[in-house]
Formats: sequence, C-alpha cells, structure tokens
Amino acid sequence: MALTLRAVCGLTTLQIASAYLVREATMAQRISRAKRTVAGVRFDAPGDIATVLRVLYLVFNEGYSGNVDLAAEAIHLTRHLAAAVDHPEVRGLLALMSLHHARRAARTDDGGRLVPLAQQDRIRWDTRGIIEGMAILQPALVRDRLGEYQAQAAITALHADAQTAEDTDWPQIVQWYDELVRHTDSPVALLNRAVAVGEADGPRAGLAALEELDPSLPRYTAAREYLQEKSGDVEQAARLYAEAARLAPNLAEHDHTILQPARLNAAGHEGHS
Repeated sequence: MALTLRAVCGLTTLQIASAYLVREATMAQRISRAKRTVAGVRFDAPGDIATVLRVLYLVFNEGYSGNVDLAAEAIHLTRHLAAAVDHPEVRGLLALMSLHHARRAARTDDGGRLVPLAQQDRIRWDTRGIIEGMAILQPALVRDRLGEYQAQAAITALHADAQTAEDTDWPQIVQWYDELVRHTDSPVALLNRAVAVGEADGPRAGLAALEELDPSLPRYTAAREYLQEKSGDVEQAARLYAEAARLAPNLAEHDHTILQPARLNAAGHEGHS
C-alpha cells in the first residue's frame, strides 16, 4: 500500500508516514522493502480488493486533510472501481467518501480555521452529495455483508442526517461503532466510540470508556479534554487542551486546539461575574 501511494499516487514519504502514524524514516524503510519485494513480479493478475480499498481510503484521507488535493481523485477512482467490481465494501467506501466530501465546505471558516462537526454551518453541506452517499450505501447494507467501510459510512450518514448537532442519534452511532470494532478492532475506532458513548450516555460514561484505552493513541488527549469539558471540569480540560495542541497531527488542529484554553478561561470568568 505504501509503495502504491508513493509510486502511483505521488504522495511524499512524509505524507504516507503521517497516514500510517509512524516516523518518516520508518516509512522510508518500508517503501524500500516493498520495492525489493515486487522486483521482478509481473503485475498481470487481479489485485486484493481489501488492499485496493485501503489505498484509496488513505489517498482520500490525505486529500481530505487539505495537505494534498487528492480527495476528489480518490472518489473518481473509487467510482471506477464500483463500476467494475460488485462488492458491498467498495460501495461502502464510495458512500463514506461521498458523505465526508459533502461536508468539506463547512470544515473551515473564512479564515481557514478548523470548524468542529458540532459547530459547522450545515447549510454549507452539499445536500446532493449526502443524498448520493446514502443512495450508494443503502443497497450495500441490504446485502448483509457488513464490513468496516459500510459501518463507517453508516456512522457518517447518521451525522449527515441530523438537522442540528443536537438531533444526532448518538445511541445508534454507538451501535455502529460496536459493529466497526467487531470488524476492525481498531484502537482509533475504540477512541471514537468512547466519545460517542460520552454523547449518548453522558461524559462520565465516555471518560470511563476512554480509561480502557492506551493514552498514547493519536488524539486521545483531545478526546479526553472534550469529555472533561462536557463533564464540567473546565480547569482540567484547559490543561488537556494545551497538551492536545502540542500533540496535534496537523497545523489546522493545532491552531484550533490552542485557542480553547482561552475560551474556557473566558467562559469561567463570565460565570463568576
């Protein structure tokens, strides 16, 4: 997958390392090993569909982050794959990409600053893209061959279907995260599930779920500070926001997170006045 991202899609070694959550030097070694592995291999047989989907998903995520404009190209490639291969997970990935891409215009404000999902102006979401994503997803789910991309798309569809953040069906999102964890056992899915539990059952329940996870996970601190703030522990949340800013994986998240302690302190002063 790493070699494909480098040789076919043109991502840099650093960008690929960021997608895999490893150091650049580690990824450079992996790519070198991959080159040696495929040396002399003939590419005249069908590829593994799971590997193809993973590559497309990573390309989309890299483009969606704004570092490289590849999201639209990943959707274009996945459309071609869906037309050529009758597989529910291919449709699940295409639906997931379409639903995420439909929210892209609202992810940043006019100054380029990150806007969290709950605060996004939903009027700016692409309604046509959301309808298309849901229309792609539904026939795949009916086939009852659930996989990780269909589960992720179902979660994203529930967010897209909510007219406001308060209307979000968090209990059902938790159920879909349970499905996702069963299919992937991904620590990132478990982290997101803990936040969803915090929304569905209260922040203390979310913090309890978070306690079972490895604190070194990417965005663990960001999840903890969010739940601490929801629980009313503003002082602890402010400390965690500062740490989360230091650990942020990109500039947009850093710039958003670094402003939060000041916001909390200002809110605290207003509460005392």
